[in-house]
This record gives sequence, C-alpha cells and structure tokens, in this order.
Amino acid sequence: MALDYNEKFPKIVSQTLFTSLYEKEQVDVKSLAFDYNFTLQELRQFVESTIDLRMWDEGYLPKIWTDLKGSSHLEGRNFKKWAFTQLNEKVSSLKQNSFEFKAKPTLTPEFKISKQELKKEERTKEVFGMCAVQSEKTSCCNLRTIDAVKNCGFGCSYCSIQTMYGEEKVVFDENLQSKLDNIKLDKDKLYHIGTGQASDSLMWGNQHGVLDSMLSFAEKWPNVLLEFKTKSKKIKYLLKKKRPINIVCSWSVNPQDVIENEEHLTASLEDRLKAAELCVQHGIKVGFHLHPMIYYKSWEKDYAEMINQIVKRFDPKDVLFISFGSLTFSKPVIKKIRQYNINSKMLQMPMVGNPEGKQTYPHALKEKMFKLAYENFKEWQDKVYFFLCMEEYSLWDSTFGHKYTSNEEFEEDFMKQVFKKI
Repeated sequence: MALDYNEKFPKIVSQTLFTSLYEKEQVDVKSLAFDYNFTLQELRQFVESTIDLRMWDEGYLPKIWTDLKGSSHLEGRNFKKWAFTQLNEKVSSLKQNSFEFKAKPTLTPEFKISKQELKKEERTKEVFGMCAVQSEKTSCCNLRTIDAVKNCGFGCSYCSIQTMYGEEKVVFDENLQSKLDNIKLDKDKLYHIGTGQASDSLMWGNQHGVLDSMLSFAEKWPNVLLEFKTKSKKIKYLLKKKRPINIVCSWSVNPQDVIENEEHLTASLEDRLKAAELCVQHGIKVGFHLHPMIYYKSWEKDYAEMINQIVKRFDPKDVLFISFGSLTFSKPVIKKIRQYNINSKMLQMPMVGNPEGKQTYPHALKEKMFKLAYENFKEWQDKVYFFLCMEEYSLWDSTFGHKYTSNEEFEEDFMKQVFKKI
C-alpha cells in the first residue's frame, strides 16, 4: 500500500540537503513538496537547485516555481513535469554562460572561528606518502607529500581539503619530528615533496615547530625539492632562518576578483606577490600555480593582467616552475560546497565527467584557458618549467606542443629541469 505523504516525506527528506536550507526555504520547499508530492529525486533536485540559485544570487526557487504556476494553464502532474523541465533549462543556461561575480560573500564569525581552532595531538597515521590525487589517468608528477598539519585555516569554496577530514579543527602532528626522522629515501634518486596538500604550508608559521622540522628534513636530504605551497603572506620566519638551498616557496595565484569571492581568509594577490618577491630577495626560489583557473566573464583580461605582473616583477632564473590546472570536483566536494552556506559561483560552471569520474570543465574550454595562459608567458617559455597538474595528456599537446608518454617520464623531466636552477 502506498505511503501517505505525511509518512513518506520524513523518509525521503533525510536523504537530501534539506537541513542546509535556511529556515524560510525549508518552510516553502516543504509546502511545495506536499502540494506536488515530490518524489525523492524531485525533492533532492529542488533542494539542491534552491541552494545553488541562492549561492549564485540568481533568484529564489520557491518564488520562481510559484511564478511558473501563475503563467501556466497546466495542473497537477502535468504542471510538475513542465515546471521541472523549466527549472532544468534555467539551471543549465546559468551553467553554460560565463558568470559575473556579484556581491562579495559575507563571512559569519562562526565561519572564521571554525577555521582557526588549533590542536596538537598524537596521530597514528604516517605523514609521508604519495599525493592524494595521484592518478595514472591524468598527468601526474608523482609528487610525494608530508602532511604535517591536517585541515586548513583558509576557506576556499572549491577546496577538496574540506572533505578530507571529518572535523573542523586544524590538527598538528605531535610526533612530526620522529616521523620525519624515520622516512627512508633513495640517496641516488631525486624527489619532489610537497607540504601543502593537507593544509596551507606557511599560514601557521612555525607553530609547534613545524617549519623547523621541515627545514631540518630538507637539509638532511639534499636530493629532495621540498615545496612550501601557500596562499598566505607569512614568510617572515623562513626569511630569518638558515635555510637549505633545496626548498621552494610556491604560491597559488588567481585574479583578485576570484580571491575576494572564492578564496576566503587568504592573502590578496598583491600580498602573495610581495611575499614571493621577498623570498627571491633572500635567495629562495619560487614557483606559481595557476590552479584552479576559473572561467568567468572577464577571465581573459584578468589572467592576462595577472600574468603580466608576474613576468614584470620576477626574473625567470628565480622561478622553478609554473603550473596550470582547472576546477575538478568530486561528489563529496560538491555536497560540501552546498553545505557551506556562503555565496559561491563555483558550481555555476559547465561540468563534464573526467577520466576519474569527477566533474570538471569541458576539454575545449580547458584548452582555451591553458593556451591563453601559456601564450601570455611567452617571454618565459624557454626559461621556466611549465606543466599541467592532473589534466589529460592530450591537453599538453594543445598547450605546450609536446606531451609525455607516462607519469614517470613527466617526473624525471620535472626533476631534471628544476634541479638545474638549484
């Protein structure tokens, strides 16, 4: 016997993001669900679209639905079917067309506090391993990582770190030094090891001795390129310390509009570039990651201007590498973005599946973005090592005019090129 909707609704609503709706949204969505007997799939779609349109500042879905009802002669199931078709077309149209950033997000005090709760604890998990997104299906430099800190104090709306841990607090490894001492490497092999995959590398400074431990590790292993990847400006501690030559400080960079709207609590573009300049002045090599590149209305002009700044302000002999990459979302990241309750345009994008089953920009759009970036670095093309991070090798051909046959060949050439400058 079919369930009465009063019984059915509680069973299906728990399988949606209903609790992530604002209070008024919950009242209005529930009312429409009862009026039209939404199925689980219909309710899930309606809830997610309500959140998306609110995040994108593109309207209030319950009102849009009511307006559709007022403009249609259809009734009951026929209206519901037609209205969902209209909804799909509206959302699809918004995703296919490049967007403009509107009002900047307002961050709640709770959001800021949740990003600063620090804790030091003993962790059983090892800190050393392969990059978490390593894959044979896309271009990968076989990066190794040291995860000295888990979780990040920044709040970038697109970041995958927010789904890697089940709690908000930032945790430092109490046994970091002993774990680093126990890492065994081949002295005859060159390694690229990143420290910014599980948290920002520099935003914490030397809290709990994290930078001291990292620098001593780099000094112990001169065949390692140790990368401090950051969106911060906190380089003072590094500058006053004796440092081995085999470290590199790298910055993820985006135009200021992207930073202000999507990279919450991070340093401005100008502050990132100033910090990189200070590192160069103190003899530290630097790198830049244009990753993720974001597609929006003024992206061509904004990225060209940003790249022009980098080319003008830095000597290519001081820059070890530059990478390009695009937005890539797993299902948990998409869910987390919708639960964030902060205006974000990151899901208002054309998305297709990639070889790993994640959602990303279409191939033709990536090709256009990467080619534009590389062409704007024309003066540096034979002086700096450029690469694509976690992209299909076919995009290397269209961007750089060459590609590798394997990740191992990529890794070998990367190490050969960057160690020339150290």
